[in-house]
Amino acid sequence: MTDVTADYGAWIGRREVTDDELALAPALAAAATLDDTATHFERGSALPPLWHWFYFLPRAAQAQLDVDGHPRRGGFMPPVPYPRRMFAGGRTRYHRPLLIGQPARREALIRDVREKSGRSGSLAFVSVSYNFYQDGELCIEEEQDIVYREPGPAVARPQVIAWTPLGEGTWSRIVTPDPKLLFRFSALTFNAHRIHYDRPYATEEEGYPGLVVHGPLTAVLLMELLRTHAGRPVRSFSFRGLAPLFDLAPFRVLCTGGKDGQMSLVAQAPDGVAAMSASAELVPA
Repeated sequence: MTDVTADYGAWIGRREVTDDELALAPALAAAATLDDTATHFERGSALPPLWHWFYFLPRAAQAQLDVDGHPRRGGFMPPVPYPRRMFAGGRTRYHRPLLIGQPARREALIRDVREKSGRSGSLAFVSVSYNFYQDGELCIEEEQDIVYREPGPAVARPQVIAWTPLGEGTWSRIVTPDPKLLFRFSALTFNAHRIHYDRPYATEEEGYPGLVVHGPLTAVLLMELLRTHAGRPVRSFSFRGLAPLFDLAPFRVLCTGGKDGQMSLVAQAPDGVAAMSASAELVPA
């Protein structure tokens, strides 16, 4: 196993600062994409949990994009050679909401770079932490796990089965991830990764059976399910991607409550397999 920490040690501890005005337009576009017709947004409104992903966006020049649509590596992120990139998981803690229409700052730090050997080949893990500030106050703390991997075998088309009945007290939503939704989410996040909108590239070059649902989109849909039903603010949220979802059939997102505001969430693929698991803690009533 190669120790990429020795190769990319200079990237550990690297920092990046990004400022954003948190304009109203991205929040309105996100609400339209997510079919949120109930929430009123204006300047001064609180940004819903995870919607900070629609801000502080990278703005690589067109000439700097690689063949897959991602910016070429070697700037803030280390130049890991493996071509497949995934947002594999994250942990977020909320101290106060970011407010729309007011300047905010994101401070990023690369905490670690590691390589492992998995069943599908070599994997490189990059751990990045983010702190979000507004008016000098810490609003959000976040850690992201980015995974790079070697090309692997073609991914099989998922089977479609009857989902198991839901237990009492479980919130759920059926999501149809059609190309329109995936394209709009790519636009919201200024993400040109071709696996989300270019079907020939996704199937012929990367070996997927269809267009790939963004991991952050699945996480946002889980959070939106919680936000719609919980009626209480979220204190913390963590998620882990387990398997890809595609635009080939609907999937469902589920949420069940536990003691003291501890919530358990999952996105189920058409074959019933957990594609993403998550947990959340609500602010006490």
